[in-house]
Amino acid sequence: MDKPFAESCEQNKEAILSVLREIFTQDALLLEIGSGTGQHAVYFSRHLPHLTWQTSDLTDRHHAIGQWLDDAALDNVLAPLALDVSQAIWPISQADAIFSANTLHIMSWHHVSRFFDGAGKILQRGGKLAVYGPFNYHGNFSSDSNARFDQWLKDRDPLSGIRDFEALDALALPHGMRFDQDIEMPVNNRILVWVKQ
Repeated sequence: MDKPFAESCEQNKEAILSVLREIFTQDALLLEIGSGTGQHAVYFSRHLPHLTWQTSDLTDRHHAIGQWLDDAALDNVLAPLALDVSQAIWPISQADAIFSANTLHIMSWHHVSRFFDGAGKILQRGGKLAVYGPFNYHGNFSSDSNARFDQWLKDRDPLSGIRDFEALDALALPHGMRFDQDIEMPVNNRILVWVKQ
């Protein structure tokens, strides 16, 4: 049986990897929030062997992630945790680093807020949170294609949508996460990085 496959993961993996190499340079336990199909976890953990890559997602995604992990048989990638960001207590108590790709715009704002609450609680001092995806600045879309994408998201789920950088930074700050980097990526995406103080 063929594994679930996301074309977007294939298209962006090399560009993201080149940035992750620069961001996550130390040995670390990294939590990936929203591992999806598991493709990113396998690709990144294979190329970043100094990281122990902890996958996570809602339980209905675990079978797909497991298929990718089983085929790859990598020592440094761990079976997925059942993680819903709205949980009061996450199934992991600490992490040295956190990565999430293409998640914040498919969540409700309540879930985005809980994402930063949970990340702030478990991220260790000096640890980095890196989030990949499209973002707005001062309420403005960075491209026409992002505006169209936002409308598509809202047609699918009115609670979703491309998030404003300033609003995300305001969520991170009370949890001791200081904004560190805004890295331009292909196709009107960014990687935003916060550091836990």
